Amino acid sequence: MCGILAVFGCTDNSQAKRSRIIELSRRLRHRGPDWSGLHCHQDCYLAHQRLAIVDPASGDQPLYNEDKTIVVTVNGEIYNHEELRAKLKSHQFRTGSDCEVIAHLYEEYGENFVDMLDGMFSFVLLDTRDKSFIAARDAIGITPLYMGWGLDGSTWFASEMKALSDDCERFMSFLPGHIYSSKTGELRQWYNPPWYSERIPSTPYDPLALRDAFEKACSEPLLQFKFCAVVKRLMTDVPFGVLLSGGLDSSLVASVASRYLVESKVAQQWGSQLHTFCIGLKGSPDLRAAREVADYLGTNHHEFHFTVQEGIDALEEVIYHIETYDVTTIRASTPMFLMSRKIKSLGVKMVLSGEGSDEILGGYLYFHKAPNKEEFHQETCRKIKALHLYDCLRANKSTSAWGLEARVPFLDKQFINIAMDIDPEWKMVRPDLGRIEKWVLRNAFDDDQKPYLPKHILYRQKEQFSDGVGYSWIDGLKDHANEHVSDAMLTQACFVYPENTPTTKEAYYYRTIFEKFFPKNAARSTVPGGPSVACSTAKALEWDAAWSKNPDPSGRAALGVHAAAYEETTGLPPTVNSALPSSGLPQKLQDGPVEATATAV
Repeated sequence: MCGILAVFGCTDNSQAKRSRIIELSRRLRHRGPDWSGLHCHQDCYLAHQRLAIVDPASGDQPLYNEDKTIVVTVNGEIYNHEELRAKLKSHQFRTGSDCEVIAHLYEEYGENFVDMLDGMFSFVLLDTRDKSFIAARDAIGITPLYMGWGLDGSTWFASEMKALSDDCERFMSFLPGHIYSSKTGELRQWYNPPWYSERIPSTPYDPLALRDAFEKACSEPLLQFKFCAVVKRLMTDVPFGVLLSGGLDSSLVASVASRYLVESKVAQQWGSQLHTFCIGLKGSPDLRAAREVADYLGTNHHEFHFTVQEGIDALEEVIYHIETYDVTTIRASTPMFLMSRKIKSLGVKMVLSGEGSDEILGGYLYFHKAPNKEEFHQETCRKIKALHLYDCLRANKSTSAWGLEARVPFLDKQFINIAMDIDPEWKMVRPDLGRIEKWVLRNAFDDDQKPYLPKHILYRQKEQFSDGVGYSWIDGLKDHANEHVSDAMLTQACFVYPENTPTTKEAYYYRTIFEKFFPKNAARSTVPGGPSVACSTAKALEWDAAWSKNPDPSGRAALGVHAAAYEETTGLPPTVNSALPSSGLPQKLQDGPVEATATAV
């Protein structure tokens, strides 16, 4: 990850203004500690804080076209840059940076090139020939971007709102899958896949197609990164690893990456043994599961511990970096923040992570209650569209706080399109057919001849990250909040915080920290609101009103529902994972529809 800041239309273009831009850009240096760059053109400024992942030697930003009339500052990775370079043979490239293609694509195609990019990105581009500019954000919002406006009529963009909050009268989160053009003064949506519509997909489930989209690479050199979600994300010139919680999603990422390393060019540079990382309180579920997966895959595993007090001590810094007061996000971000610091100390600069699978495939517990495939599909669409406010925000900002880049294979455009085109009937929980949550993914990688994972890991029930690191973590946070927030304070919360009023003492405590760093109305409006519920979604209450009785958003808080749903689905008690024999699940869970299972192995 990098940090970008761009300002257009400043009435003051003095040396003092330049110094102010540098000062504000410096607030993003944690995102890019390797180098700083600034381009000034009249009343326009483009600043960059670089984290060097591809072409560390010559890829400093801002980047330019041949005659430097087009300037671009980019945060992200363009995985198909080699393919795009092949289409731009008439252009001369100055660097080996994957992001330089953006300047040349604009020169070649104008503003209508963003959909050609395969990657995670936020960028701002200035065309000095007419002083027009554009800004764009990737399809899902993996990389953060904010847009603001100054009292002098200036327009601002930044990777984090801490670079805008003091100098902009108003600012907002830039919408994922959108582009802003100064020529029209409007945001328009560039990413509009078929699943965005109300149409319910009807494509039959093909396990091999789903598996190949996540794993396989093309044999042609220029296309080898085009389709595979995991392999293309191993594009790096620096040491890397995988965040491994021991759950299904991170374990599959580690398994596929580990297999690829054995024969890849990447292995020639960094070795064939994959590095994996996990964090938790001593004795936590994640630590045990991750160690088992790491031993099975033969990775070089790094296990980190933290205490509840260490997490509490880090809360203010965490909230400053992740820029939200959402309870679930803060709970999960804190261990990730602490782990990222340890990972960076080992010299690693990039990690793969498992975010996105639950949203795409309906992995959260309340999906057990989906009444029909239409509502199931529509809810997955809503969850994907909100990822930039939750899991993407957490994964990006928790790691970027220490100059670490997180890449998320499940949010690959091609993989999403294939997964979201599956008839949602196949994704629904079906006890009569032995289908548990995310069965389509589990079944696709259930290969008895060359197993990706042990059966009981492949079919391990979901555990939220904030719970998996150790159940006493959440209890400790609540106890700490109870000590600092009185009953009277919570009673008066609606007057102190009339917008997105906190409903628990823990939420109130986080809100006070957030307001200390970001006191403007614009800042608090960037955080999604509404009362916390066990599933963090109104749709869950619509499907099962009983879940509204628990105000806590923790997955563990809904464990009773979790256990009941899991037992109802599998016919097994909630302790299924520890009770399963090493040979795997009972036949009931292995079978599934004959036509699907037969093609999966």
